[in-house]
Amino acid sequence: VDLGCGTGELTLRLAETLPESQVTGLDNSPHMLAKADSVKRAGLTFELGDQSQLAGEWDLIFSNAALQWSENHPELIQYLYGKLAAGGQLAVQVPSNHEHISHRLIRQLAGETPFSSILNGFVRYAPVLTIDDYAQILFNCGAEQIVVFEKIYPHILADSDAVVEWVSGTALVPYFERLGEHKGAFLAALREQMRAALPGSPVFYPFRRILFSARRPG
Repeated sequence: VDLGCGTGELTLRLAETLPESQVTGLDNSPHMLAKADSVKRAGLTFELGDQSQLAGEWDLIFSNAALQWSENHPELIQYLYGKLAAGGQLAVQVPSNHEHISHRLIRQLAGETPFSSILNGFVRYAPVLTIDDYAQILFNCGAEQIVVFEKIYPHILADSDAVVEWVSGTALVPYFERLGEHKGAFLAALREQMRAALPGSPVFYPFRRILFSARRPG
């Protein structure tokens, strides 16, 4: 199963890599799943659902850049591990860029007037843990072949405005859902603060990601 499969391109690659498998893509967005229909074929299906409430038993639970949208990772990872068949594997990648200046400025701005009132006090803190935490959780589950590491993927962006554009598709999404007609004002204020924080051009954007895998004995 591919948790948070989105439009299914990576799920298709999983199915092609494991040609004798029955692969399911799971996502909570009907819009994304409508696009995923274009890659559906024998042995590859897509379902609407909540990744944090995964049902069934699986030989491989895979997720790329999706688990960060579910809360309480100590409980979540333990729950997903419990859905593995004997000998099954968990393989996950989650962004861990929540302490980058762009994310910190988003949280700071959300807590300031007038946006704190517009957002009704909403500020999102990433549930992503440290690599030590994920390793410990997997060990406590009784997992074998535990591999956990953090990697920086370097991106060179034109300027600080390009950084804001980048986070508009990630960290800013839950704020956009709540800002309504004030989205433009929030973006303008964020761009101004980002220009002060990251002046010059180009801008080096170090994107941190955590990758971990483990196997259930059996």
